[in-house]
Amino acid sequence: MVNASVRSYRYVGPPGLLAAVRAGGGTAGGVPPGGGPSPGSGCPIASAVDFDHWAARCQASELREPFTFVVRGDGTLRLAPRRSEHVACADGEAVLGAGEIGFTRHADAWTVDEISNQSTGYCPDVSSWPAVARALDRAGLARPDGFTHEVVFRRCPGCQEHNIVREDHFVCVFCGGELPAVWNVDPSA
Repeated sequence: MVNASVRSYRYVGPPGLLAAVRAGGGTAGGVPPGGGPSPGSGCPIASAVDFDHWAARCQASELREPFTFVVRGDGTLRLAPRRSEHVACADGEAVLGAGEIGFTRHADAWTVDEISNQSTGYCPDVSSWPAVARALDRAGLARPDGFTHEVVFRRCPGCQEHNIVREDHFVCVFCGGELPAVWNVDPSA
């Protein structure tokens, strides 16, 4: 069960991508039961067994690259190939977290060795980590104590553009305006 105080992130990226997903044209590349990537939503990973089945159907070269991930509103982790759109991985739905994730196999278990909140479609705050951690725990994946690469997203109050804040420089790269100290990407949140 998801804590009611957890923030949900709506899609804030290009409208055409969301429209394509809703029209059935999005491609997230979830791995179907027959194996190999296919168009559609991300592959749900609700348990260690789900992850093992998913990983067994991936090609070794795929497993060396990070993947696109989202945590849907029900707390379920969904995975898709790295170049997939987060909005397609989430079937256009709001998420509790999103980003990129990489795995390493140690002995008989999979471990998350890199993970970020890098998703320009959802722009989740770094505070999304607890929801992501719960989804990884539920999937039986050993994980770090936080994002290995944190991305700070802000929306400029002046020009309304989305920004990635680098080196604590809270200045809009588009208009030079000051960016707020707190997450503000989705004005309705």
